[in-house]
Amino acid sequence: MTSEAKDTGKRRAAFRRGLSAEAIAAMFLRVKGYRILARRFRSGRGEIDLVARRGDTVAFVEVKARSTAEAAIEAVDARTRARIAAAANAWIARQPDDPAATYRFDVVLIVPGRLPVHLVNAFEGA
Repeated sequence: MTSEAKDTGKRRAAFRRGLSAEAIAAMFLRVKGYRILARRFRSGRGEIDLVARRGDTVAFVEVKARSTAEAAIEAVDARTRARIAAAANAWIARQPDDPAATYRFDVVLIVPGRLPVHLVNAFEGA
């Protein structure tokens, strides 16, 4: 097997793990009373794993699956936050006016053998 084939296999496995983590996070948020408005929302400026709403609050949710919670938190770096904020601005621009809505950025950490951890208002938008 060539190194290129191994890299492709690793990317596919990582993609599948990411999809699984997002499904777990979406289910977890639904149990907490959120309605999932979008999954894997993409704009030319970035991507948001989940857009969820509870009441008048819309949360742009980044899902991180790592071996430890600390590693998952560290993975939400400045570049990731900027990408999410840019995509959130694009998502908001495409929505009909909702003057009652408030927006925030959350993170859901997925760690093997543990319940998901929901960090509410984890960072400020750029």
